[in-house]
Order: sequence, then C-alpha cells, then structure tokens
Amino acid sequence: MVADKSGLLTPRSWLSELAKGERKRLMGASLCGVLAGSQTITLVVGLAWLIQQLVVEARSPSVLLPIFALLAGCVVLRAAFQWGHETLSLEASLRIRQRARAQLLDKLAELGPIWLTNRHSGSLANQVVEHIDALEGYFARFYTQLRITLCLPLLILVVVGWLDYLVAVFLLLSAPLIPLFMALVGMGAERLNRDQFVAVSRLSAHFIDRVRGMATLQLFGHTSAAQRDVWYATDEYRRLSMRTLRLAFLSSAVLEFFASVAIAVVAMYVGFGLLGYIEYGPSQALTLFSGLAVLLLAPEFFQPLRTLSQHYHDRAAALGAAESVVNILNEPDLIVQEYLGPHEASAVIELAGACVAYPGRGHVIGPIDLAIEQGEIVAISGASGSGKSTLLALLAGFIRPSSGEYRRQANSQVAWLDQQPCLLHGSLADNLRLAAPHASENEMLVALQHSGFAPLLTQLPDGLDTLIGERGIGLSGGQAQRLALARVYLSKAPLVLLDEPTASLDHDTEKLVIAALLELANDGRTLVIATHHPAVISAAQRHFMFEKGELTEVAK
Repeated sequence: MVADKSGLLTPRSWLSELAKGERKRLMGASLCGVLAGSQTITLVVGLAWLIQQLVVEARSPSVLLPIFALLAGCVVLRAAFQWGHETLSLEASLRIRQRARAQLLDKLAELGPIWLTNRHSGSLANQVVEHIDALEGYFARFYTQLRITLCLPLLILVVVGWLDYLVAVFLLLSAPLIPLFMALVGMGAERLNRDQFVAVSRLSAHFIDRVRGMATLQLFGHTSAAQRDVWYATDEYRRLSMRTLRLAFLSSAVLEFFASVAIAVVAMYVGFGLLGYIEYGPSQALTLFSGLAVLLLAPEFFQPLRTLSQHYHDRAAALGAAESVVNILNEPDLIVQEYLGPHEASAVIELAGACVAYPGRGHVIGPIDLAIEQGEIVAISGASGSGKSTLLALLAGFIRPSSGEYRRQANSQVAWLDQQPCLLHGSLADNLRLAAPHASENEMLVALQHSGFAPLLTQLPDGLDTLIGERGIGLSGGQAQRLALARVYLSKAPLVLLDEPTASLDHDTEKLVIAALLELANDGRTLVIATHHPAVISAAQRHFMFEKGELTEVAK
C-alpha cells in the first residue's frame, strides 16, 4: 500500500492504491466516455451542417440520405460507448469495494479479539458495510468522469476554435469558474461527510447497545429514556444529512447558473453576429452552420464539468468514509503472524522475558519465562485482575509482547474458551459446527456428553436443532459454558487455552468437565487453564501463580 512520509496510509493514498488494481477497467470506462462524447460532437456538427444544407442551400433530403445514415450510426455508436462506460465503471467499482472490504476484514482479524473487545460491534459493522459501499460513487462515477472532463472539453474546444475562435476563447475563459467553485465547495463537503459518517457509526453502536440491553431496560423501567436517547441521536444524524444535502443542492444550483450564463452569452454572440450587429473578429464569417454548431456545442462543452460537479459529493463521501477505514488500517497489528521454532523440539509454546503493556495502562504483566511441553496440563491461578486472561491472550497470539520473545510451533492451532463464550443466534448444531464445520451428529453428541451438556439435551424437544439467541440467550451461564466446552472438544487444535472453564458449574458437572479435560490431555493435547478452583489445580501437572504481574511456578 502507498503511505505518506510517516509510513501511514492517508484516505487519498488508499483510494489511489485501490484504483491501481482496476486501472485497465477504469481507463477503459474513461475512454468509452470520451468516445461517446466524440460521437456527440459528430452528431451536433453533422446536424448543423444538414440544417444549413436544407434551409440555406435548399438541397433535397433524398440527396442527404447518406449523411442521415451516418448520423444514425453515430447515435448507435454513442449508445454502445455509453453502455461500455457504465458497465466497465460499475464492474471496477464492485471489484474495488470487494477488495477494500477484504482488506478491512483481514485487518480486523490481524488486530484480534483483544482489540475488538474495546470497539463497538455496531460501529465496526457499519464501517465494513456502509463505509465501503460509500466508495461506489467515487469509482463508478467521479473517478472516470474526472478523466473524461480532462479530455472531452479540450476536444470540443478544438472543434469550436476551428468554427469560431472567439467563442473558443470565451469558453476557455469561463470554464475555470466551475472547477474553482467545486474546490471551494469540496472543502466543506468533505468535512460534512466525515462528520456524517462518524455520526452514523455512533448511532449504530448506540442503537445496538440499547437493543442488547432491552431486557435490563425493561426490568428497571428505563425504556422511555432509552427511546428518547435513540431519538436524539437519530435527530442529530438527520441534521447532519440535511446540511450535506443543502450544500450539494446549493453547489449544483450555482454551477448550473455559471454554465447557463456562459451558454446565454454564446447564444447572444451568435444571434447578434448573424444579424450583423457584431463586426469583430470572425463574427463577419458566421453562417447558419457555424453559428448553430458552436451554439449546440457550448452546452456539450460544459456538460462534462456539470456532470463532474454532480458527482463531486461522491468524492467527498468517499474521502469521509476512507478516513474512518484508514484509521483502522493504520492500527498496528496485535496478533502474532510469524512463529519461530522453539529451542526445544518438545516445547509447544515458549515465552522468554515476555512483557505486555497496554496503551494508557502501561506495564501489565512480565517479564515471563515459560515453556510448555506437548501433552501437559498447566494451571494458572491468581487474584482477579492479576493477569491470567492477559497471559492466555499472549499464549494464543492475540497480542504481541511489548518486549521479550514469543515462540510457538508453526501451524499449531489454538482452541480458546473465554469467560464469556461467543455463542451466535442459531441452533445448537450451528454453534457446535463453528469449531468443526463437517462434524457429524454423533460427534456432536459425544462432545456434548464430555462437556456435561447431554442431560439438558435430552430435555429439549428439538435436540440439536434447538434455537438459542445471541450470546446464549435461552441458556443459563453454566449451560452456555458447557456448550462452548463441547465446541472445544470438537476442535482438533493441539493447544487448548481455557479461561475459568468450570465457572458457573455445579460440583457434579465440574467433576465431569475435569475428567473430560484429562481425556483431552491423554489424547496428546496441551491444556493451559486459568482457574481459581482447587479441583482443577490438583488435576494439573504444573501450577503457576500470578503475583503482581509476575508468574511463579508452585511446586506440586
């Protein structure tokens, strides 16, 4: 990617980089637009010549049939070039947006779950969908129209100069007024669009937060206040949208005014010149053909500029959307992408003097020296907030050490179970297949048996097809934890990291889960468990204690 001198992407450099990937289609679309405009010039000049021949020269229409056929062919060619322009530009825009969305999703994956937990999912979803879609108008319309505007008016200016150089000079002098005003308008439009995208992202996050907390709001009787908050946020977005639209309509009106005045001046010049009131320069040589041709070409000279001004808000919208996306793309990666082989062949994962520091919080844990062998069961205990979850995230590769070294066997997959397992709206089978997409029904039943979920499954009339809500709505905390444990059993990851896997479980279920974890270790899988429970600690082969951010092994 192209970046500025600081090494960071900018909205303009990112948009330019995206355009390079579809340069052929975009250039082809621009060429088709210029060729369509050239057919319009041929039609206008040909029509003016025909009128001259029919009115002034009094020639028979039958004699001019070949010219009529030629102009009809120009009409067909113009339609074909316009179709090619629209088809190529829309295809290029679609491919660019697909690539931009893939870049953003890949970046979110590289930032990892630790970064994502500090962001509103509604805002991120809006950026992935709405902000990327806001690039459509820029690449499908503005980008190609800008290149058409650079070429087609010059071509028309050459033809007008051949017919009447005085009109060409006037058009050349009046043309810069439109780009100048577009630049002035663009400064305000870009800022308004940026504010609008920030507002809609904030509104998305605000709305999703209220929907997720609807049960709590109803319980405490605060639904009216929540509704009022959403209304205020929506009204703010409405005001920003109306300000943007007002600016767009005002700029279009002013640009139309400039173009109309210029065309009117050309019309007056042609009219007075043909009547003999103007005797300056080429006006004495004006004929019906030349006068009508330059009069018809004058609107065509301004048409690319007017079209560009209509699409100028697409550029402002794209820059506003690109700024929010580029802010994410410029975030430093948190997930470890390269794995070095450990010093000892038997070690699955190894930390050497590893420390973790968070922005705004400073040093959190470390330095830590830790080597975990294949098939070991390692328990990590400590007070709440001592760093157990941070260490698990470091072992999983979700965050990079701020100093020290991290080594993990290449291609070593990790199964992760958080304190709040990620469960999606769907059936039990759908949630289980997140870990093993091709798992059979029997394999899922075995996994549920190991996790202690099987007794509940027998009470459900729909069995594996039972629907649950997002974040496990419909299940208790312990049931959701057991379902997530079953998903861990289904995965084939050799390294299993569990954060309080027996939390919210009763004593009997806890014994069942511990036995199942021991079976995983017997299968050669490595387990690292953050826990407070003595039963889990006693089942582990090694026990580490967190104290003031430092890890100490406890003799067993």
